Amino acid sequence: MASAFRRSIACQLSRVLDLPPENLIKSISAVPVSKKEEVADFQLSVDSLSENNNGYSRPNIQEKALRLAEKLQCDTVVSEISAGQGTVKFKINRELLTKTVLQQVKEDGSKYGFRSELFSGLPQKKIVVEFSSPNVAKKFHVGHLRSTIIGNFIANLKEALGHQVTRMNYLGDWGMQFGLLGTGFQLFGYEEKLQSNPLQHLFERLGVHFDEYSGESFYHEKSQDILKLLDSKGLLQKTIKGTTVVDLSGNGDPSFLCTVMRSDGTSLYTTRDLAAAIDRMDKYSFDEMIYVTDKGQRKHFQQVFQILQMMGYDWASRCQHVPYGVVQGMKTRRGDVTFLEDVLDEIRLRMLQNMASVKTTKELENPHEIAERVGLAALIIQDFKGLLLSDYQFSWDRVFQSRGDTGVFLQYTHARLHSLEETFGCGYLDDFNTACLQEPESISVLQHLLRFDEVLYRSSQDLQPKHIVSYLLTLSHLAAVAHKTLHIKDSPPDVAGARLHLFKAICSVLANGMKLLGITPVCRM
Repeated sequence: MASAFRRSIACQLSRVLDLPPENLIKSISAVPVSKKEEVADFQLSVDSLSENNNGYSRPNIQEKALRLAEKLQCDTVVSEISAGQGTVKFKINRELLTKTVLQQVKEDGSKYGFRSELFSGLPQKKIVVEFSSPNVAKKFHVGHLRSTIIGNFIANLKEALGHQVTRMNYLGDWGMQFGLLGTGFQLFGYEEKLQSNPLQHLFERLGVHFDEYSGESFYHEKSQDILKLLDSKGLLQKTIKGTTVVDLSGNGDPSFLCTVMRSDGTSLYTTRDLAAAIDRMDKYSFDEMIYVTDKGQRKHFQQVFQILQMMGYDWASRCQHVPYGVVQGMKTRRGDVTFLEDVLDEIRLRMLQNMASVKTTKELENPHEIAERVGLAALIIQDFKGLLLSDYQFSWDRVFQSRGDTGVFLQYTHARLHSLEETFGCGYLDDFNTACLQEPESISVLQHLLRFDEVLYRSSQDLQPKHIVSYLLTLSHLAAVAHKTLHIKDSPPDVAGARLHLFKAICSVLANGMKLLGITPVCRM
């Protein structure tokens, strides 16, 4: 995989630069595939070699790149070294590239990309992810769709990185008659309520599960303990209106007052969240806790985290809010969408209509299930293409396009590649001739597969799914080009076998990425 090539390049650079290879590995990046020309496989930015680059002008950086390239030598791994715009570029031996990448995809399976040196030394953590969190006293709103799919992605990614993840659904149940009832948390009541609503159905298609269901009412009594603790630390103040507040400014600035109790003595959302956070630390001893809600709650979580710090809980720095923007213009044929069941109904209806126009749909055993999976993929890709924090304009027509950068296109590509394996997979040995995969279309795919670990690393750093979405869409476009030119049928056995290995690798990585995003790949459509 890429890490083996990176280390080989880093070792050679370390001898010339007199730097440890470990200091260089993350500065060596795979070169994005170009449609216009064949590119090198890796590059080192000269800028990254100096802590202070302000003293370098562009000509000096270019000269430095040239001098460095001249000092380096090709070997059994690197077949070509050249200087680019402020970079040194490395081309990997083509047959070694082919053999290494395809073997690694096969051997690593669902772990491909995660067994990279980019993730070496990563400490294993206990992580709580709170997401979805609907108000079960009301009909399920479409807004909970975003929290559910984003939280599911984050939990999937953290688990794939080897962390111990607790998925939590913190249900808004304040004021419900079947909430606390004075006898403790009644889990069966929530499960019963969830089973009868469309959100639970969404969880089962998406493969979303929760390790714990909790509710606001559970922390009603505990919130009183929080108020006593705040009072004992001298953090509470009474206002003229009779409400109890915490001064976050420390100097009486009224714009920094956070209300923690109403004038009638009842607790608020903030107080209950403080109680919940402390309870979770006691229960899980988490290293990270991530809250996934809309950006309208940013101030609320800033206040919660700050109050925890003021109470002396240093672990408040381990809490993170992942905010997301608003979806605008989501309408069905009946008008504005308010409830989740309307979205699910519209997904099934539109995808079944789209599939009905394709001849192969008649052969499908479960068209309704496939329509739903493809439709949800379309919805997720539309949602994840941009920054999570951004608002975006929703369009059903754009979402369900079979060509272009859509979830439908990803599912179609996966189904087509899977059918190749079903049709031609029998009779080919595990071994294959690497010399049969040297066409530009093959090399472009292999170069892109090289980059998967970098993409995963980037998403792991900022928790943004858009990096993975962009990668998978490019992979699908490369697969489409390769499928047109690299025929399996009527090709010599060694050529056909090698090409089938390439397409199996694409299909595997595509499925891995889709599952991380919360998409169930379909094998027929």
